[in-house]
Amino acid sequence: MPGVKTAISLDEELLEEVDKLSHDLHVSRSKVFSMAVKDYLKRQENQSLLARLNEAYEDLPNDNEEKIARLMRRRHHEIIEQEPW
Repeated sequence: MPGVKTAISLDEELLEEVDKLSHDLHVSRSKVFSMAVKDYLKRQENQSLLARLNEAYEDLPNDNEEKIARLMRRRHHEIIEQEPW
């Protein structure tokens, strides 16, 4: 896909850092910006996924589920006690 030209405004210090990085990496300034944006977008995607996972797992058991879990633990304990270890 052909590149699309755009214009952005940057602080002079930031532009100097980008120029130094592009020189050190032996890539164009445009490539540095492209790499940075791709990295930023990926991190945002990961943050969004993490937020959705946290939301999915944050619901705690309700009272009925807690009661069932206690009964299951008690029954499990009773079964284990009957085993001839």
